[in-house]
Amino acid sequence: MSGGEIAALIAAGAFAMLVLVLAVPILRLRHTVDAATVTLRQVSQRTGPILDNVNLTVDNVNTTLGQTQVTLDGVNVQLAKVDVMTQHLAATTANVSNLVSVVTATAASPLVKAAAFTYGVRRATAARKEADEAKSVRDELKARKRTRRG
Repeated sequence: MSGGEIAALIAAGAFAMLVLVLAVPILRLRHTVDAATVTLRQVSQRTGPILDNVNLTVDNVNTTLGQTQVTLDGVNVQLAKVDVMTQHLAATTANVSNLVSVVTATAASPLVKAAAFTYGVRRATAARKEADEAKSVRDELKARKRTRRG
């Protein structure tokens, strides 16, 4: 055997050793790849129903939003009607206020005059009574003075 053949034999042995040393991690890596493949299959199998549920939920939400929109449209129509009623009520309130002002002005003036007249009559009557009483007291005092003198 020549030196080149021995070198080739050593290289072939070294290469075989390298293959054996690398075979162990490659075999372990195969188990990891198999586990990852199983996990990906499970995820794929479970993702489909989840996405179906999500689609169903989104459809239900869209239906609910449509119903909410219809309800809000109805509420807006009712609010417009309430706004019109409020405007009419404000106009009616203004008319009633004006009517009350007119009635008050019409009724108050004669009532005030009648009350003032009644007050004046009472004062005049009271003043006359006081004057009559004062005159009778003076007359009585004069009469007493006369009886003492005479």
